[in-house]
Amino acid sequence: MFSMKDMLGRFMDVFNKDPDSNIGKLIGILYGQLKEVGDTLETVREWRSIDKAKGTTLDMIGQNIVQPRGAATDEIYRVLLKSKIARNLSQTDINTIIRVLALALNCDYSDIRIKPKFNDPVDPEPAAISLIRVPIKRLNEVGMSPMQFGQIIQKTVAAGVRVAQIELAGTFQLSSKYGALETGPTGLADPDMSTGGTLGEVYVPGHDYTLPI
Repeated sequence: MFSMKDMLGRFMDVFNKDPDSNIGKLIGILYGQLKEVGDTLETVREWRSIDKAKGTTLDMIGQNIVQPRGAATDEIYRVLLKSKIARNLSQTDINTIIRVLALALNCDYSDIRIKPKFNDPVDPEPAAISLIRVPIKRLNEVGMSPMQFGQIIQKTVAAGVRVAQIELAGTFQLSSKYGALETGPTGLADPDMSTGGTLGEVYVPGHDYTLPI
């Protein structure tokens, strides 16, 4: 978009191009209106992205893919929309499930690990899986409870396959030396909180609700 200086520069030199002149003030009004229109069009362009859209714009995206919002917030609704799009293309194998969850939570594939239960030495089950690693930080940022996340997983797996367990383990580990403190990626945090392990917990609302999936 042209700047106000560019717009004034298009006039012939016989005109006073000072921004404080009468013609400059008129061009200033026109420039302000054009800038508002340009900003609105830019917002419309950006809101085509699920990550940036808000409110009713997200609802319209949901209507296109038949994913109602229910009582979900914008953050949780974005996860529902992404998972619904990915589930529509899912082949229900473990690798595809990992891709679906990574897309929904906007995380790396390596952040999610799934293990089939049929070869579990303690409690084998033929048609079940265990989700043994998930990005807890991302779940906390979204504000999604374990029950709601479990709903998405259950809708992603093949019919008849049960999600037996979801382990929300953190990265914190106890010291390897008795009576000694350890710092580092999995130990206690430094004073500036730049490093340290995370506890295995997630945000769970006091009044949970079922997602419309």
